[in-house]
Amino acid sequence: MFRSLFWRLAALWLALAAMPASAALNVLASVPEWAALAKEIGGERVSASSATNALQDPHRVDAKPSLIARARGAQLVIATGAGLEVGWLPVVLRESGNAGIQPGQLGYLEAAGLVRLLEVPTRVDRADGDVHPGGNPHLQLDPRNIQKVADALAARLAQLDPAGAAVYKANHARFSERWKAALARWEQAAAPLKGAPVWVQHRSFPYLADWLGLRELGALEPKPGVEPGSSHLAALLERQRAQPARMILRPAYTRATASEWLGERAQIPVVVLPFTVGGSTEAGDLFGLFDDTIRRLLAGIK
Repeated sequence: MFRSLFWRLAALWLALAAMPASAALNVLASVPEWAALAKEIGGERVSASSATNALQDPHRVDAKPSLIARARGAQLVIATGAGLEVGWLPVVLRESGNAGIQPGQLGYLEAAGLVRLLEVPTRVDRADGDVHPGGNPHLQLDPRNIQKVADALAARLAQLDPAGAAVYKANHARFSERWKAALARWEQAAAPLKGAPVWVQHRSFPYLADWLGLRELGALEPKPGVEPGSSHLAALLERQRAQPARMILRPAYTRATASEWLGERAQIPVVVLPFTVGGSTEAGDLFGLFDDTIRRLLAGIK
């Protein structure tokens, strides 16, 4: 019994020791990209973590007691919005009992309200699959959107923690300078991708395509969130023969079956993109996410 108690106390001590000593804010992000951004802007004044990981479908998450407990201790929740987390985050927020992180409060920041959303539907019908009424929520793959969220996040952190305002301002300025330089580098490197026709496994990449000028021919899914059957894939193969794509894009968290079937028969590469921070070994932070994404796309069109 004493040995068990000792190891429990040791584990608690190690967990506390791992937290930044001067952390003033506990930030819970719905997805890895916003946790990574909070670390960039917050530095040691912020302890940031993600409710999901890069190999997890962010649409479908269990509102586990452990996740609710993390929300209960957070001073800021950063969500994507636009319906991405509609199936689980409202439950987590409600059950947390934390009044400060509810939508409309200072402790809740939503990225979708800060950017121009693409693919806003003219009608919403469940027969059309998992359609998001507000527009496509996968906005993180346009780095220009990351900058807009960074601007808002720096201001919000300063509101929640006025004593750290100077730190957040300095970190934000440093991040923005590096991000602007990286953006120019990515756009120059990605010039050969402009106009390249591609298939996508899921409607995950409209912001990436809009930024780089990729030309999406369509999605392998017949409807958002619906796995394609053999007859649908056969029809896509016929379309590919009439209007060839250069590659098939697949997020790291999705199943490979459909894209591999079409890629093998059409003899075009399937490019698996990290999609978010942690989606590949190279995508260890936001800069690595776009470095690796561009590298994989360029390798795919060779």
